[in-house]
Amino acid sequence: MQQLLQMILRLSKLTNVIAGIALSFMVLITVGDVILRSFRKPIPGTYELVAFLGLAAIGFSLPFTQWVKGHISVDFLVLKFSGKVRKAINLSTRCVGVCFFFVSGWYLIRMGMKLYRTGQVSLTLQMPYYPLAYGVGICFFVLCLVLLSDIVKILEDKNE
Repeated sequence: MQQLLQMILRLSKLTNVIAGIALSFMVLITVGDVILRSFRKPIPGTYELVAFLGLAAIGFSLPFTQWVKGHISVDFLVLKFSGKVRKAINLSTRCVGVCFFFVSGWYLIRMGMKLYRTGQVSLTLQMPYYPLAYGVGICFFVLCLVLLSDIVKILEDKNE
């Protein structure tokens, strides 16, 4: 079980590295465009590139952020319950999360297939949309694995 958890951690770290690269390019393109606009030579398609990279940065950062519990959590009410009730609440929220992100990932993969078949591309740069749909869909499946590992940790009382 420990090896499986380590594999999920490595996978989520990989997606986080990709998110960091996307964020770095997003900053570079934005700064470059601002500088080049002062010389009346803007980068064509900056808006599209920043939107694509923003989607990649958000989608690819989700699994590792969940692993390190970096999301905002408002649990002042949950902390008032006994340990068993807290455990049940944590298990149920993780199970709902697995179901939600599995279905969302599945639909994103299906959307990617449809975008590929129809050949939809962005207006300015003519970049295809389907790789982003596939990428974020795969990241949602990785997020499901992270949530499943959270469930294992909760059941083993190693979650918090």
